Amino acid sequence: MTTEKSRSEDTEPDFESALEQLELLVEQMESGDLGLADSLKHFERGVSLSKQCHAMIDKARQSVELLTNPDDETNTAEFDVSNEDRDIPF
Repeated sequence: MTTEKSRSEDTEPDFESALEQLELLVEQMESGDLGLADSLKHFERGVSLSKQCHAMIDKARQSVELLTNPDDETNTAEFDVSNEDRDIPF
């Protein structure tokens, strides 16, 4: 079980999973049952999940804009620039 947990934390969760984890962290922090160290760990993880969710939303928004305005060169250029998975030789 420990192996599964460490593997799942190493990979980026999908949007729904990240949001669910974020909500759980918030609930735990709001309960007041955590000590300072655990609260800080939860907060750090929450910030990371929040950034991941925002990045996924931005990427989805760019995809929607590209699909709804295929002739708009501005959207295409913005979409291509943000694609970090591509190796650009310059």
